Amino acid sequence: MVVTHLALELCFQGNKLRGFRCKLTRSAHGFLPESFWIIAAQVLLPYLMSGLGMVAAGIVMDIVQHWEVFKEISEVFILVPALVGLKGNLEMTLASRLSTAVQATVVGFLAAVAAVGLGGLTRGRVDVIHAGVLCASSVTTAFIAALSLGLVMVAVIIGSRKAGINPDNVATPIAASLGDLITLSLLAGVSSLFFYYRDMWYLPIVVCGFFLFLIPAWVIVASRSPPIREVLKSGWQPVILAMSISSIGGLILDKTVSKPNFEGMAVFTPVINGVGGNLVAIQASRMSTYLHYWSVPGALPFKMSTNCPGPCATFCSSDVNSKSARVLVTLVVPGHILFLYTIHLLQGGHTAMTPTFIVCYLFAALFQVGILLYVASLMVHWLWRRGLDPDNYSIPYLTALGDLLGTGFLALSFSMILMVSSSGTGD
Repeated sequence: MVVTHLALELCFQGNKLRGFRCKLTRSAHGFLPESFWIIAAQVLLPYLMSGLGMVAAGIVMDIVQHWEVFKEISEVFILVPALVGLKGNLEMTLASRLSTAVQATVVGFLAAVAAVGLGGLTRGRVDVIHAGVLCASSVTTAFIAALSLGLVMVAVIIGSRKAGINPDNVATPIAASLGDLITLSLLAGVSSLFFYYRDMWYLPIVVCGFFLFLIPAWVIVASRSPPIREVLKSGWQPVILAMSISSIGGLILDKTVSKPNFEGMAVFTPVINGVGGNLVAIQASRMSTYLHYWSVPGALPFKMSTNCPGPCATFCSSDVNSKSARVLVTLVVPGHILFLYTIHLLQGGHTAMTPTFIVCYLFAALFQVGILLYVASLMVHWLWRRGLDPDNYSIPYLTALGDLLGTGFLALSFSMILMVSSSGTGD
C-alpha cells in the first residue's frame, strides 16, 4: 500500500482536478492527438507481449484441466473467468487510475460463493467439502495475485511515464496478461493444495477467516489516500457485477470443457477472452482520458455530443476515438493468427488447426471485439453524461462482457466445427 501511495503521488501530482487523471500528450497549443501509426506503434508491442502471456495462460489451463481437483470439483472452472477477470478488472483499473487491492479479498470470496451457487443449481446439491475448497482457493488466489500484480503495475506505470509512453496504451495489456497467467497458475496450485488436504475440514474456515479478518486493517491503511478512499466507496458495484457476469461465462466453460469434443476450449479461452478484454480496456481508458481532458463529468464535448452513437460513428468517423477503434480492430486477426500459431508450435490443446477451425475462431474473435468496442462507446458516453468516471465503471463491465462473449462465441465455434465434422464436409 505504501508503494501504491507513492505511485499515486508521482502519477497524479499537479493534476488533482478531473478525477486525478494522468496527463495526456500535449503540445504548446494544448492537446496533441495521436496518429493512427503512433497508436499502433505504442499498442502493438504490449499487445503481442500480453497475447503471448495469454497463450502461456492457455497452455497452463490446458494442462491443469486434467488435474484431479478440476475433475472432482468442476466448479473451479467457474472461478477461472471470475478470478482472472477480477484481476484484470482491478489491475487495469489500477493502470488507468491507481486503485487498491482491498476489493480482491471480498470479491474473491463472493466469486467462490457464486461458483458454489451456480454449481449447486446445475448439480442439484452442494458438497460442503468442495465448497470449502472453492472458497479458500478463491480468497487466497485473489489476495496473493492482488499483492504481486499491484506492485508490478506500479512499476509499469512509472516506467511508461518516464519513457514518454502513454500508460493507457501500455499498462492495460501488460496488466491483463500478467493477471491471466499469474492468477490461473495460483488458482491451479492453491486449489490443488486445499484439495489434497480436504480431510482437514477446518483449514478452509481458518484461511478464509484470516483473510477476511485482515480487511478492516487494509481499509484503514488505504483510506489514508483520498483517491483510494473514493474508489473504496464507489468501486464495489462494477467489480461485483462484473464478477457475476464473468461467472456466467465460467458456467459455460464448466459445462462445455468437460465434454470430449470441447476439451480443446481450455487452451483458447484465456486467449480470446484476454485479447478482447485488453483491446476494449485500451479503448475505454483512452476515451475516458479524452473526456477528462476536454470536459467535466456530466457534459460531453461538442464532438461527442451524440446521445447514442451508431456503429459508423464508432468505427468510421474522423474522431480520435474512432481512429483508435480502427487500430484495435486491425490488430485482432493478425494477432490471433500469431497466437494460434504459437499454440500450434507448443503443441497445446486438443484441437487440430484446420482451416475450418481457424476461420470460425477468427470470426468469433472479430465479433467479440467489434461488439465490445461499440458497447464501450455507448457505455463511456452514458457514464460520463451521468457524472460517473468511466475508468472506475466501464472497464470492469466491459472486460466481464468480453469473458462472456469470448467463452460463448468460442463454445459456438466448437459446436459449428462439430456439426461440420459430423456432416463429413470438414477439412
